[in-house]
Amino acid sequence: MEKIIVLTGAGISAESGLKTFRDSDGLWEGYNIEDVATPQAWQRDPVLVQNFYNERRKSVIEAEPNAAHFALARLQEKFNVTIITQNIDDLHERAGSNDVLHLHGLITRSRSSIDPKLTYPIEGWELRMDEKCELGSPLRPHVVWFGEDVPMISKAAQLCTTADLFILVGTSLAVYPAAGLVDYVPFDAPKYIVDPNIPTVGSTNNLYKIPEKATTGVVKLANELMA
Repeated sequence: MEKIIVLTGAGISAESGLKTFRDSDGLWEGYNIEDVATPQAWQRDPVLVQNFYNERRKSVIEAEPNAAHFALARLQEKFNVTIITQNIDDLHERAGSNDVLHLHGLITRSRSSIDPKLTYPIEGWELRMDEKCELGSPLRPHVVWFGEDVPMISKAAQLCTTADLFILVGTSLAVYPAAGLVDYVPFDAPKYIVDPNIPTVGSTNNLYKIPEKATTGVVKLANELMA
């Protein structure tokens, strides 16, 4: 069974109504990234950060997977599919994808403030400031912030080396280290990019560009691959 590696970014979730992580004005839902998505922000004003992610979590829970999420899940009928996502939502899983690696964490889980390996499910959408991990530290969102290590990046890079076929969906390849993952894909493996604005990639061998939004481009590609 052929191995398909899919790397998804904010563009696929945007069509489910979730705002992209960094809009063109540099803000996320009207907030400066530095005020809500850094370890320093948590140290400075944890209540602001916690409330911000509570609202984002509520939006994620209310959102529904779109046609692109379901099309990627359908590929599992014929291929061995692993999705590597930069997104912190769970829309891939809710669409039926069984093998999803979250590079930047998962907003529906919490984690210890002092040990990132300690993560916990969140009941509902609200994480309270008085909730603590087993070590006694306050629970924070299970999200990788700017300035923090991306613990899953090595596993993601290794997975990319196994790709018989690679699909890139809804990402500008502007955020590192995730943007460098395409460089680990075997040179001769077919590479498909689905995005209205095709990003520049280093390896252009066997590169196929689909300049469409995810809900149309991914569905077309999936139908072609499943035929």
